[in-house]
Amino acid sequence: MLFGRGKKSKAERLETAGTVEENDAVEATAPTTGASGTKGDFRLGKGPWDIDEIEDRDGYVDLGALLIAPADGLQLRLEVEEATQRVVAVTMDLAGSSLQLQAFAAPRSEGLWDEIREQIGQSVASQGGETEEVSGTFGTELIAKLPAEATDGSRGFRAARFMGVDGPRWFLRGVLGGEAALDREAAAALEELFRRVVVVRGDNPMPPRELLQLRLPKDAAAQAPAQAQVPDPDAQQAGPAMQQPERGPEITQIG
Repeated sequence: MLFGRGKKSKAERLETAGTVEENDAVEATAPTTGASGTKGDFRLGKGPWDIDEIEDRDGYVDLGALLIAPADGLQLRLEVEEATQRVVAVTMDLAGSSLQLQAFAAPRSEGLWDEIREQIGQSVASQGGETEEVSGTFGTELIAKLPAEATDGSRGFRAARFMGVDGPRWFLRGVLGGEAALDREAAAALEELFRRVVVVRGDNPMPPRELLQLRLPKDAAAQAPAQAQVPDPDAQQAGPAMQQPERGPEITQIG
């Protein structure tokens, strides 16, 4: 698995590209879920998971607020806010499609997804786009389409599929880009990786909608200064490797 670092653009962007193929990732055994009693926790025992619902962190890539299960062919990019150099999202790239992840603090007694979904729709509409609510793997999801111009000058659209999961005192948002945004079969591998994400909320008091802190893994941070070019994909990797920085997918503000 490769690991990279990108920069967040202030302009909102929605990307499409490539295809998703079935991956040979090692299957994860579903942890036993506890009864959180949290209103708005719609995970139905299928994941994504809370840190208290797994036995240990072994085998995960530790990004602070998120633990990521590795998979063959998966590349990770941390999206960095240029003004503050704060890590604001992690993007999972697989076979040409992408899944961007952000985790937020949420109220103890209710979820955020219904309200956030409405705000995303308003944001897309203000840019001349359109949205459609659909029933998906993780409940109600949002397909967003924005007008775009292709390299040959023809008019089209860029699409993204927004997934939201309310957990115990946290909210996890996933944004599928590329072919996975509109093709359910193409999205299957990234959906499974989304299901296996673990959220580390922490015990500190935080206002709702505050972004949970992400960070580079220690071993990747140590490699960053020395790794200037994209690694050879045929080379053997001993651990997460840094890629040349590149721009990631759109990040829609939610608060």
